[in-house]
Amino acid sequence: MGKEHLKFVIVGHVDHGKSTLIGRLFFDTGCLPKEKIEEVKKICDSLGKELEFAYVMDHLEEERDQGITIDTAQTFFSTKKRDYVIIDAPGHREFTKNMITGASQAEAAILIVDAEEGVQEQTKRHAYILKMLGLDQVIVVINKMDLVNYDESRFKEVSKDIKEFLNKIGANEPTYIIPISAKEGDNVAKKSENMKWFEGMTILEALDTFKSKMDRSNLALRMPVQDVYKIDDKRIIVGRVEAGTISEGDKVLILPTEENAVIASVEEFLNPDKKKAVCGESTGIVTKEKAFIDRGMVLSDKEDKPIVTSTVKANLFWMSKDPLRKGETVTLKCATEEASCDIEKIEKRIDSSTFEVLEKDASELRNMEVGEVILKTNKEIIVDDFNKTPELGRFVIEKGLDTAGGGIIIMGEEK
Repeated sequence: MGKEHLKFVIVGHVDHGKSTLIGRLFFDTGCLPKEKIEEVKKICDSLGKELEFAYVMDHLEEERDQGITIDTAQTFFSTKKRDYVIIDAPGHREFTKNMITGASQAEAAILIVDAEEGVQEQTKRHAYILKMLGLDQVIVVINKMDLVNYDESRFKEVSKDIKEFLNKIGANEPTYIIPISAKEGDNVAKKSENMKWFEGMTILEALDTFKSKMDRSNLALRMPVQDVYKIDDKRIIVGRVEAGTISEGDKVLILPTEENAVIASVEEFLNPDKKKAVCGESTGIVTKEKAFIDRGMVLSDKEDKPIVTSTVKANLFWMSKDPLRKGETVTLKCATEEASCDIEKIEKRIDSSTFEVLEKDASELRNMEVGEVILKTNKEIIVDDFNKTPELGRFVIEKGLDTAGGGIIIMGEEK
């Protein structure tokens, strides 16, 4: 067994110092190979600059890209307690899309705010998305304290603003608020000599107090079907176990058809002794009966099952320049299923950076607004409470070929 790991995301306004903080975390935890540091030092010297940690990130990204654009970069460092995975998404729109679609399975977040500039629109939007996704392990870091002469009163002022906004949107107070200078290393891995007035934890100490994601293996089975393969005389149903476990001999329910099935075997390439797959594993299974199973269906526990419905109420974050209009038909994707869907009602239109309700019973939802909406799908889909099975409780909306919005299902009307 390796050390446990925790995945977190660093969010905030584009210029508030995310790359510098990531580079600093690598450097201070000794997770950068010496030759990398030397290379980056050379680049900085040639530009007549001090060692800048943002270059560390740029350098790693260049190597990783090799001409390929990646949506979610994952980078790693370690403390004595555990390994950390930083999920980093380039640009606000991609971050929003990744967070909402679950490309980023973050268990915690660092919200970064510039001490000079204070809370910006993007800061507020990101805070709102963290709240919408139920992320409650949050560190707010007030960065660039060196630019305000490590002034305690400025730290208190920005802290007060962020707390007031979080309070306004009904979010919990952040677990920690920490004044830092990512550039100088204050309160990142070691206590700051420049801010002796701050008696709280460093970022690394605070991260180490967070809990890793709950193991969902003891919950009721949820396995969305990704594909079905015919190999020899076997029909292998492939998918990822999102909750619970699936074992040889288990009785399962196939949704939405409500057919019963018994698992004849659990299949894994080059592992003929495999008898069980647990939450988080992608696996193949064969059923004893000839059951009709296709992509988008869900294998479930017989007693504790998700909702099968064609009407859902949801919080939807709209990310397209083209408004979403009431009555419009779009494509909804949830887990492995896809359905055509009508926007039946936009109950509320909400400003995502002030959380003010702009309009009730609206005719459209505009770019960067949040809507409380009723969606009607052209076929029955399988959904679950987001807090119980996030993968069946979140969705994206495609308009044309673009991911134009995404959100969280509040409830489905059971048939």
